[in-house]
Amino acid sequence: MKKIEAIIRPFKLDEVKEALLEEGIRGLTITEVRGYGRQKGHKETYRGSEYQIEFVPKIKIEIVVEDTIAEKAIDAILRTAKTGQVGDGKIFVSEITDAIRIRTEESGTGAL
Repeated sequence: MKKIEAIIRPFKLDEVKEALLEEGIRGLTITEVRGYGRQKGHKETYRGSEYQIEFVPKIKIEIVVEDTIAEKAIDAILRTAKTGQVGDGKIFVSEITDAIRIRTEESGTGAL
């Protein structure tokens, strides 16, 4: 199993969610996060005053999938989250050794 964590722009969430559903991925967790990467934030002007926004709002999507569909999930995220501009986000992929459904105590890929 693989855990895929994607940090994306907030306005791309619906597109990414729909693309993942089309690939058969039904469960996901999202978190509203703030951070910066290479762009180190940006400047905005409010009522004539300029100020630096260091932590840019993003959405973090977390999904755990079987190894066989991990690439499809990654491709769906790349296809829909990409704008071609700085700040599109990142995807992190890690190995999951086990998953357990609390209600039934089922484990492994059956718990997904």
